[in-house]
Amino acid sequence: MQLNLSDETPPAGYERLLFVEDKTSGLRAYICIHSTACGPAAGGCRMWNYASQSEARADVLRLAEGMTSKNAVAGLGLGGGKSVIIGNAASDKSEALFRAFGKAVNSLQGQYYTAEDVGISPDDMAMIAQMTPFAVGLDHGDHGSGDPSPFTAEGVFQCLKVGAAEVFSSGDLTGRKVLVQGLGHVGMSLAEKLHQAGAELIVSDINADAIAQAQARFGASVCAPEAVFETEMDIFAPCALGGVLTHETARRLTARLVCGAANNQLATPDVAETLRARNIHYLPDYVVNAGGIISVAGEIHQAGPEYRQARLAGVAERIQQILIASRETGKTTTCVADEMVASIVADARAQQAGAA
Repeated sequence: MQLNLSDETPPAGYERLLFVEDKTSGLRAYICIHSTACGPAAGGCRMWNYASQSEARADVLRLAEGMTSKNAVAGLGLGGGKSVIIGNAASDKSEALFRAFGKAVNSLQGQYYTAEDVGISPDDMAMIAQMTPFAVGLDHGDHGSGDPSPFTAEGVFQCLKVGAAEVFSSGDLTGRKVLVQGLGHVGMSLAEKLHQAGAELIVSDINADAIAQAQARFGASVCAPEAVFETEMDIFAPCALGGVLTHETARRLTARLVCGAANNQLATPDVAETLRARNIHYLPDYVVNAGGIISVAGEIHQAGPEYRQARLAGVAERIQQILIASRETGKTTTCVADEMVASIVADARAQQAGAA
């Protein structure tokens, strides 16, 4: 193993950015720690076939910052971090690659906990865990929490019902047209919950097998990826990669509510204003999709299932608070949520300074 760890200068406001390379296994990865103000950084590892190293760098920076917000609002006693492995999850995985990555995580000595994200399974995480105790989302062990995806989907589903009650005056989803964009582990789980709730399900994905599965299991209608923003719907649930809501797509979107599992759904923060101007309610992604990291946090803190259930229930309650504050103040939901994060992180830093 020829593991090379190279510190890069991160943008202002970030604590650490590490590029990891192991020529023997072919590993090329980034680990980013955005903030440890609230505790050790935690956030999943994504494996994606990025077009370039700079694209991977930009993604890990966005994702790590989002994890600071997500963990702070969820009250998990954790900071924000993320990692990305550059490669094709369908063809480039190997035990050597994951062991090398685990060694890199271990070099941070507990400053960063990793878990599953897009392209990474519990089996992959188990190989990473061979080299570090700071890999979580495991199927085994006294506190193993397993795949976080179902918990992410449950949190999104509960928030979606709260949003529907705000927008349509009822949380009953029977007959509501809901478009789920992205049928990975979380998207498929969410689609199942929506189907069981009586929603009129529309699905979109580049994976033909996933589409066929959703048709067979849920009787879902299919929307071509390029036609998402022209399709008639009541609720849009983005569950693929981020950045799908630009000013242009926000102006074309037919939904009145946006609630999905994808990270960084807004291409730029000011897209929230475009959505609000069109009376589209956007539920901030880092609040809505916290179920997975809540499950993982229970493993990190070695807490029981009660910890997870209590905090999972709090996700929908927090969305309700944000919607009320947005209505009363006239601020966007993202502005309300960001102000909550800023206050939590500032208090944590003040406590750190006082302890020092």
